[in-house]
Amino acid sequence: MADALEDFYAIIPAGGIGSRLWPLSRADAPKFLHDLTGSGTSLLRQTWDRLAPLAGDQRIMVVTGRAHRAAVEAQLPGVADHNVVLESEPKDSTAAIGLAAAILRRREPDVVIGSFAADHVIGDARGFRRSVREAVAAARAGYVTTIGITPTEPAIGFGYIHAHGDTLGIDGAPTAHAVRSFVEKPDLDTARSYVEQGTYLWNAGMFIARADVLLAEIGRTKPELLAGLEELADAWDTSARGAVVDAVWPGLEKIAIDYTVAEPAAAAGRMAVVPGDFDWDDVGDFASLAKLQSGGRANNLAVLGDGARILADSASGIVVSHSQRLISLIGVEDIVVVDTPDALLVTTSANAQRVKGVVDALKISGRGDVL
Repeated sequence: MADALEDFYAIIPAGGIGSRLWPLSRADAPKFLHDLTGSGTSLLRQTWDRLAPLAGDQRIMVVTGRAHRAAVEAQLPGVADHNVVLESEPKDSTAAIGLAAAILRRREPDVVIGSFAADHVIGDARGFRRSVREAVAAARAGYVTTIGITPTEPAIGFGYIHAHGDTLGIDGAPTAHAVRSFVEKPDLDTARSYVEQGTYLWNAGMFIARADVLLAEIGRTKPELLAGLEELADAWDTSARGAVVDAVWPGLEKIAIDYTVAEPAAAAGRMAVVPGDFDWDDVGDFASLAKLQSGGRANNLAVLGDGARILADSASGIVVSHSQRLISLIGVEDIVVVDTPDALLVTTSANAQRVKGVVDALKISGRGDVL
């Protein structure tokens, strides 16, 4: 593609089941494989379409579970076979992104990689790509870079990035700031103070860096994990891959890249952030899905599902119907109803985050047939 960045490779980690969206999102049909926006394409496909103009179809790597290979390749017919990295079991984001970075560094030593979740919603693709181009410029300068979303409200469901007041003065990245720290999800009063201060951004989990820089950060905090990833990458494009994966992958530490790279790099002054003014949503639960579907209008009832049969009178919230059952709602506010052939969820928007607890309880009770 004419406008693609020559030294850039995009990585899409497509893992996790999106447990707060159960029973819509399942182990065999996770969140990223669903169309949650009504666009006619899945969240994974939308992510690919945002990244293709930046990287080109042949420079996008997808890291996913073995069980999802067929579905991923069906949704992404343009993905090159050597750019599909299959995990035998989930090991969290450090292993997924680190392995991709290690493989790509062997193919192209000076490559800049960017990791972008497969299951987020961004409407302003042009604004997104503008921010990524800045982040790539900052990465070329040696920083581990993230894109922080300018808050539109005091959200308590996201982590935050505390940015330094002054820009870093990087050519091609005029809005890049140093990261002071990453902070966990706050309570409401704290979130309000963050928004008022104007130096806090939502953490969208986007990471852009030279592959060698990212791997060096992993090596500083988790040298054994890095050694395993390097061993895997050495064998990846050879006939020894299968045996090495079977021997090494199960022993890798399961840990998020926030803890191995982002937080330590920020503490050492090696982390940059580019503020993103585009719309963004991680669709983390049914409350955020309802808000996304209703355009933020609290009195609306959002309905998802082909052929959904809904009768509603003075009702608001969201209904997701994947059955032919008639669902009637009368006089209920902020309700969440998710109807599938083998499981029914009824809750409220205020309790949407607690759905994960149901999934945990089902695992403990051994009822994995509905997970």
